[in-house]
Amino acid sequence: MTRIVEIHVPLTNGRDLSAGSYAFPWIDKIDEFLINLEDEGQVEVYDESEEYGDTYVFFLTGAADPVLLFAASRVASLDGVPAGAFAMLTDENASEIGLGRRIELPLR
Repeated sequence: MTRIVEIHVPLTNGRDLSAGSYAFPWIDKIDEFLINLEDEGQVEVYDESEEYGDTYVFFLTGAADPVLLFAASRVASLDGVPAGAFAMLTDENASEIGLGRRIELPLR
């Protein structure tokens, strides 16, 4: 069974946006950060990130739970990422997004 950590980030506009700018620049920032972690062999990006309700969800796998949760915590701590992010510790057999154990981010 493949373990997955879903990183749920509230769909909140970025701070100090000028008129006409992209409202969620942190999405690209997180995608880039996770691709770098994957390139370094620390984690694997499980699936494409996607909007889910009032959050945007990123998916990680390919490492032990503590490593995946540490990566999720680092995501929540990136500059510009809205407060209120949380992780869901789940697996590939979950019937939908958002099932599993909820963990508040960043880890303390």
